[in-house]
Amino acid sequence: MTLVADIHEAHGATFETRGGIEVVSHYGRPERTHRAVRNGVGVIEHGYGVVVVEGEDRVDYVDNAVTNTVPDEDGEGVYALLLDPDGRIETEMYVYNAGERLLIFTPRDQAEPLVEEWRSKTFLQRVKIRDASDEFGVFGVHGPQSTEKVASILSGAGAPEPELSFVRGSIGGELGVTVVASDNPTGEEGYDVICRAKDAEDVLDALLFYGNPSVPVGYQTWDSLTAEAGTPLFETELRGNVPNVVGVRNALDFDKGCFVGQELVSKIENRGRPSRRLVGFRADALPESGAEVSAGGESVGTVTRAVESPMLDAPIGFALVDYGLDTDALEVAVDGDRIDATREPLPFVEGSAVSARIPTYPGEN
Repeated sequence: MTLVADIHEAHGATFETRGGIEVVSHYGRPERTHRAVRNGVGVIEHGYGVVVVEGEDRVDYVDNAVTNTVPDEDGEGVYALLLDPDGRIETEMYVYNAGERLLIFTPRDQAEPLVEEWRSKTFLQRVKIRDASDEFGVFGVHGPQSTEKVASILSGAGAPEPELSFVRGSIGGELGVTVVASDNPTGEEGYDVICRAKDAEDVLDALLFYGNPSVPVGYQTWDSLTAEAGTPLFETELRGNVPNVVGVRNALDFDKGCFVGQELVSKIENRGRPSRRLVGFRADALPESGAEVSAGGESVGTVTRAVESPMLDAPIGFALVDYGLDTDALEVAVDGDRIDATREPLPFVEGSAVSARIPTYPGEN
């Protein structure tokens, strides 16, 4: 459940449930909020799950489980995946080395199952693993003015760089926070501000009202911002798919040691192409997730997610299609009809930064 419901309600929030917890859906005019983020800065309360891994073998233990190399230096982070034995994505995560412990940020409903799974496999390794989701608040700060916003309220440190590195500081000299440079999921400069749960209200108040002005953001706006940026999301694009198929190569280290699911991932990489790929499209009407995509009268894939783009004033979305599809002229199923659509390069909208998660494939820039 949101840690700061009173503040959200004061801004006219409507709530919804995602990943088993209550989050802000919107504040009444999500399209207007979307444009405000593209032109300035917005703040969203993220519903992350947080897993803490401690002990002498913490880095090696997590590194052996996930698809990317876990950093061994305090202040560094990485985006990674946990796969099943068939190479399909079980969960996504950000892994941060915080000195004597690793902090792992997952979708909220994935934290407890991850803890249970990893605890059952510790054997003789010296690690302690626990679900600390209720101990932290996490707020995303995104937009072309987000660096100025963070700099205007953060004491004791400057805005961190590069992506997924972090610094520790305070707000007003009293509220201790950790600020992480994001991997730009909205296609804009961005940061995650992490605080103690008991400080969440004061931190959100500061992010909204101190220094440069900002707007509160709900998950409807998050969906449209990340879609325009070409960022696949866990629930709609990633979950249950092989990482090579959805093109999240930034989550893969092909040179590291063995991890669960690596055999299939490496086989597809060595083959040079998966069977399907994730593409962006623009359509004349808004399809639902799971809608058929066709080309030349033949079925070639399915829609994973589609939204109305405030910046393009048109429906846009992602679809998993046959890898060798050689036409940009598509059709998507909407209410029983086939509606014209066009395959589009990603990102749909260029902002102040580029999402690290834009799908990429071997041999492509």
